[in-house]
Amino acid sequence: MGLFIGFLTAILVLDCLLLILLILVQLPKKEAGAGLAFGGGAADALFGAGAGNPLTKITKYSAVAFFVLLLAISLLQRGHYGSDADSFRSAMEQQNQQAAGAAATTVAPAVDAKVLTATNIPAPAVDTTNVAPK
Repeated sequence: MGLFIGFLTAILVLDCLLLILLILVQLPKKEAGAGLAFGGGAADALFGAGAGNPLTKITKYSAVAFFVLLLAISLLQRGHYGSDADSFRSAMEQQNQQAAGAAATTVAPAVDAKVLTATNIPAPAVDTTNVAPK
């Protein structure tokens, strides 16, 4: 499965390069000015006046292939690596539980070794003069 995902990723990179080249090669329409950018003739700008030239068609198909490849790769990776992530997560939780258990056994004797008694606790400093502070 990983090999297939790598193959689709390589095709996606080639498709990206093709899209970049196709967009850079195309010439803008003569009437494509500021008026079209702000809504004038929006239907012609969006759908084209007719069939379009071959570069436009190839660009459209390449853009559709780009999005289809992106969706396919994301679905394949979620299915392929999702189970790996779940097993990794469970292994990490198990390792954390073992580490917490080991830390609890090593800390417990150190705490029991020093027992606080009334003889080794220093007494708090007490002012016995009963004079109000100035």
